[in-house]
Amino acid sequence: MTQVRVGQDESIESALRRFKRTVSKSGILADAKRHRHFETPIEKKRRKAIAMRKLRRYDKR
Repeated sequence: MTQVRVGQDESIESALRRFKRTVSKSGILADAKRHRHFETPIEKKRRKAIAMRKLRRYDKR
């Protein structure tokens, strides 16, 4: 669970920016989007294959 404590002299806007940054780094939104609907085994296999292709492409450089 992501938490951001607001400092005494900190504005709400900067605390909200920090919260958004920590949520994006932790991958919570990506995980929620992935679990938004049921994914068939074929779709899951296709998604993983695409991810591996991307990983291999950046790994060679």
